[in-house]
Amino acid sequence: MRVTNIVNLGVKELRSLARDPMMLVLIVYSFTLAIYTAATAMPETLNKAPIAIVDEDRSPLSARIAGAFYPPYFIPPAMISQAEMDARMDAGLDTFALDIPPDFQRDLLAGRMPTIQLNVDATRMSQAFTGSGYIQSIVSAEIGEFAQRYRATPTPAVDLVLRARFNPELNHAWFGGVMEIVNQVTMLSIVLTGAALIREREHGTIEHLLVMPVTPFEIMTSKVVAMALVVLGACAFSLIAVVQGLLAVPIEGSIALFLAGTALHLFATTSMGIFLGTIARSMPQFGLLLMLVLLPLQMLSGGTTPRESMPELVQLVMMAAPTTHFVALAQAILYRGAGLPVVWPQFAALAVIGSVLFGYVLTRFRSTIGTMV
Repeated sequence: MRVTNIVNLGVKELRSLARDPMMLVLIVYSFTLAIYTAATAMPETLNKAPIAIVDEDRSPLSARIAGAFYPPYFIPPAMISQAEMDARMDAGLDTFALDIPPDFQRDLLAGRMPTIQLNVDATRMSQAFTGSGYIQSIVSAEIGEFAQRYRATPTPAVDLVLRARFNPELNHAWFGGVMEIVNQVTMLSIVLTGAALIREREHGTIEHLLVMPVTPFEIMTSKVVAMALVVLGACAFSLIAVVQGLLAVPIEGSIALFLAGTALHLFATTSMGIFLGTIARSMPQFGLLLMLVLLPLQMLSGGTTPRESMPELVQLVMMAAPTTHFVALAQAILYRGAGLPVVWPQFAALAVIGSVLFGYVLTRFRSTIGTMV
């Protein structure tokens, strides 16, 4: 192995990437707009949900229920007739339609357990699931206060003091921004290295490499190092400029330590990209393989849902995935301010997984490089 060959081949990879405008746009988008969108697109609470009320009772209680829905959670309710309810729901004008039946107040005071119908447009997923709980709580509270003729909240026997650590505002953007960086690092590292190898085949430059005095190890290492440096630089920029700057997310731990863990993660994921590049014969095939690999890596790594809530078999299998350990160290460092004495097991696991993947992919790369011509 000659370091000079790796450096020269790595410079060639960077020049090839610089001449690919679509890849450059993908890199810029993935570490800027995609991060910001993932952090801010999903609101933490219900906001201005459209609701309509069919008041067939026209009693003080029904008026009290209708008056309990107000901004910012709901827009002022539209008072409609029963004939209009289905038509408005079909037209997408209302997410919720509350139907208060006739004699509702009289039946309630008589102890007959009356019912209220709530129609929900479930195609509006975020509002439907969150808003149903809001409406149930609001209606139950208003009915309870009316029946008891007492509005004040009784003093609980035990006072529960909530202490939210690491994210005291319970701000969704603080979590979404950092986790999206983790997802983009994984995706771009696999895409760039796999695309670089397929680009060699499609452009015919793989033949030039085969007749040059370079080894398969030098060719593969140059691609891994060059693409890893690109993703690492973009990750550092996004973390500082977008997450800390634009989104104002406080980073508790060391950014340098996180980038060191990112480098180990890239060692593994870039090797996976080379592996997929040796299997796929074209970019469309590579894209299909990428979906089969990337979705489980991101969804089962613990970044979306806690790993403890998954089946034990899935937890055991995902221990062999680099994303599982990368998510754990990213959350520990960036959210909880953990140092190396806390996250060294994740660093060690990434080093082992990366070494095994690199060794296996190098063996496959050596055996298949002649067939890529």
